[in-house]
Amino acid sequence: MKNDQIAATFEQLADLLEIQEANPFRVRAYRSAARKISSTAESFSSLVEEGADLTQYSGIGKDLAKQIEEFVTTGQHAQLVELKTQVPPGVIDMLRIAGVGPKKVAVFFHKLNLTSLDELKAAAEAGKLAALKGFGKKTEQSILENIDLAAEAGQRISIARAREAADAIVDDLLQVKDVKQAAVAGSCRRRKETCGDLDVLATSASAEAAMDRLAENPLVESVLQRGDTKMRVRLNSGIELDLRVVPDESYGAALQYFTGSKEHNVVVRQKAKDLVLKVNEYGVFRGDEQIAGATEEDVYAALDLPWIPPELRENRLEFNYVEHGKLPELVTVADIKGDLHMHTTASDGAASILEMAEAAKARGLKYIAITDHSKRVSMANGLDADRLRKHWQDIRKVREQIKGIEILCGIECDILEDATMDLPDDVLAEADWVVAVLHYGLQQPREQIMKRLLTAIKNPHVNIIGHPTGRMVGKREGADVDIKQMLQAAADHGVMMEINAHYKRLDLDDVNAAAARDLGIPIVISTDSHSVNGFDVLQYGVDQARRAGLSKADVANTKTWAQFKKLLNR
Repeated sequence: MKNDQIAATFEQLADLLEIQEANPFRVRAYRSAARKISSTAESFSSLVEEGADLTQYSGIGKDLAKQIEEFVTTGQHAQLVELKTQVPPGVIDMLRIAGVGPKKVAVFFHKLNLTSLDELKAAAEAGKLAALKGFGKKTEQSILENIDLAAEAGQRISIARAREAADAIVDDLLQVKDVKQAAVAGSCRRRKETCGDLDVLATSASAEAAMDRLAENPLVESVLQRGDTKMRVRLNSGIELDLRVVPDESYGAALQYFTGSKEHNVVVRQKAKDLVLKVNEYGVFRGDEQIAGATEEDVYAALDLPWIPPELRENRLEFNYVEHGKLPELVTVADIKGDLHMHTTASDGAASILEMAEAAKARGLKYIAITDHSKRVSMANGLDADRLRKHWQDIRKVREQIKGIEILCGIECDILEDATMDLPDDVLAEADWVVAVLHYGLQQPREQIMKRLLTAIKNPHVNIIGHPTGRMVGKREGADVDIKQMLQAAADHGVMMEINAHYKRLDLDDVNAAAARDLGIPIVISTDSHSVNGFDVLQYGVDQARRAGLSKADVANTKTWAQFKKLLNR
């Protein structure tokens, strides 16, 4: 069990207690514990197994330590289970709306007795929210603009949660003596940003043994269906998972078929027909004779196709690559040599400059940029010019303390609503690395949004546009950006584009990242880390790049430091 899983449980506990209007000190204690857990390098799961004293960590007393041990050991938190019976699921769903936190939800729940997104939407449309103390028309309108997205997101989970659950279940199945092979399929294997359900395939000498093992998994809330070779369960997260136990000779065909996408498989079936063959989840057949199916490689080879990485299987790029003999060697996590977007305690991070540098070095990175927030992000303790210059002095001191990794003096500088930069040019000129971003005013008209972005792109001190649309996956639509115009300007002015690896952002998306690549714009995959564990999200950014068809050559931070520093001067 990863620290983020444990932290998320205590964050949810704090949310529910705040909705219940519980003692604020109690709520704060849980949030503090969640922050400590997520920002600690040591695995709390391992610490529990070793019998370590968890109270050695600040903010974790005896009672919290006992709760952590309970959750790690059993996969359940008794108080959280109890609170979920007291707060209707539809009330919890309200937390997915952008700009809506537990305090607002508590008002909707206790003052208006609203228990679902539908009821909240009706109340907003009737003007009831604006009439509440502390609310207004602007808040009411914002809720109406974002509530449908929140409803849709409720039917899907992030790729991070999907992978975490599916991978854990696959690993557990492989512990069964009779299970020979097991793998995740579906949209999770294709690394889509969100998943509606999960698919797992396995081969086993005993389908019963595999299904028994799944039923006993602590991640499983209930068994919904069970047949001879197929089983459907609901996980504690609410998402449903299908396990299919297939014959050895059909494993590759089933993996190809159930990985999808549907659009990709339509083309695959047509290619089979062109060769007077039939392909399905059981294998590739010539008449009644099975000629392939045990492995995916054999299935594709039987159709005169190379094996196609799952991330590309959307009938968007892959068959064009194959036709021209240029199937790319996709970028991998091992290729990444630098991380150029992260935060420290100077703004809203949980670790010091040195701690972040040491953690990055331990992961094999050769260079990083410390990019704390500029002053506009006051809620994150953003830096003004004087504090920033002092911060850069501190970074330079750390450079002298640690060898084997380069540390750039950077800044995540807001592009303000009036299309000016949050810091003057003479300050930005002193930076090694400037990430320009939109954080506020995302609802402005396209014309103003583009004026802001073009201002940043044309600024000679800006190196890259970070999370370019400002979207939050499943929670908030991005700004109305003219992507074509933005990318062309970036190409013309030598500005890079970021794929923000955090699974809540993944911005640029895969389609726009491919468009940037086609214009020759260097892509940087950055984690936006706010703690030493924040580097863990790098995989999701790499997955997004792979879905865009990006190779190592397309990603700037796969370069050595000597190569990369040549890109710093505009």
